[in-house]
This record gives sequence, C-alpha cells and structure tokens, in this order.
Amino acid sequence: MNQHVALITGGAKGIGRGIALDLAARQWKIAICYRTSQAAAQQTAQDITTRGGQALVIRCDVSDPVASKNLVAQVEEEWGRIDVLINGAGPYHRINLFDETVEGWNEMFDGNLHPIFYLAQAVAPGMKTRRSGRIISFSMANADQMEAQPDVTAHYIAKAGVLILTRTFAKLLAPYGITVNAISPGFIDSGSAPPQELAAMAKRIPAGYIGTVDDTVAAVRYLLSEEARYVNGAAIQISGAWGI
Repeated sequence: MNQHVALITGGAKGIGRGIALDLAARQWKIAICYRTSQAAAQQTAQDITTRGGQALVIRCDVSDPVASKNLVAQVEEEWGRIDVLINGAGPYHRINLFDETVEGWNEMFDGNLHPIFYLAQAVAPGMKTRRSGRIISFSMANADQMEAQPDVTAHYIAKAGVLILTRTFAKLLAPYGITVNAISPGFIDSGSAPPQELAAMAKRIPAGYIGTVDDTVAAVRYLLSEEARYVNGAAIQISGAWGI
C-alpha cells in the first residue's frame, strides 16, 4: 500500500501518533488532525517525515459537521484521495451522572460519536469510486456489555454507539470493497492517564499488566492489511481480557 493516504483525527499524540509513525515507516502520506495540541502535532509531522512519510497537519474541530467535511475536502485536494480514515479523536471526562452538565453530556457525543458519522459520510464517495478503503474507529473494551457507568455515562453510551455505527457502515460499504472496523482498548499507556492510576488498574486486568500503544498499533496494522480484507464490522479487544 505504498504512497497511500491516511487521515488520522487525534493524530498528534498517543495512539493516533503511534499509528501515524507506523504508517510513515512504510512511506505513507499522512494527514493528522488536531484541535488544541499544535506543538505536538508539529512534532509528530516532523517525525513522520524523518521516518520516510509525508505529513499534512490540519487544525480542525471534528465535532463540527461543516469543519469535518472541509477537512476531508482539504486532504483530497492536497493528495487526491483518502484510503484510510482513523477516527482517533475523542474527549473523556469522569463525573457522576447527577453532577454532569448539559454541556459536558453533549461534549461526549459531539467528540466521540458524531465525528465518525460526519467523516465517514465525507470519505465514502471517494472510497466507493475507487472500490477500496479502510475506516477504523475506537470504542472501549466493555462498551458492548451495557453495564451501569455512573461516572462515565455519556462517554460509555457514545462508545457503544461507535460499535453500532461501525457495523452499520460496514454493511453499507462492504459491497464497494471497503472495510469498517473498531478497536476496543482497555487500559493503554498512551500518556493520557497518570502512571499511578494505571498501576492501580493493572490489578484488575486478567493479563496482569497495562497495554502499550504498540499493542494497539499492531491491531491497526492488521486491519489495514490484505490479510484483513474479509474482516468487516468487527471490534477487536485490546485489553488483556479486561472488560469482557
């Protein structure tokens, strides 16, 4: 898949950055979208270039449907196509449901669920024309369990919605040679959580340890490969058996 084009939202840091650098080592063209992390995005772009890829850095709030559409148009104008969409952006906060605000509630859906809809609609026409493409989104390891989540309610509902959107888009786009899958991480040391919190959580993970960005990147690498051409509508657990 030499010189293919990937658009990665949330590509400045963490798992998104890890995916970008992995693709760069195979000389991909990679557009990374960020909302506030400009310095990190610029550093990631520099590292992409160092590893042999080409980088395009775009600031965009993908919770805005017009901005999402324009983001896709800008990448397609620059490089002529988008072969892979990685929906990596997604805010998170922990608050009891009775203390949640309307703004906080909406933020979880606007950041974690709605952009997948906006961006898939925007990239689908080009992928359908070429009869190929990959879309990967991120849910969470226990999102299919429908458990009560008093402190992360909206986030949890949004991540369950990611699974439904993934399966629906997979069914709609499979006739065009496009796969749409999800990755459902558990606790991953991506730099977003304090080390002491992760260390405490390790005791609750059957495997006994926290996952790494590389664990997640390996799953993405598989889903982008020809070996995964018949994997469609799936959610791969990356959790050390936590949340199942």
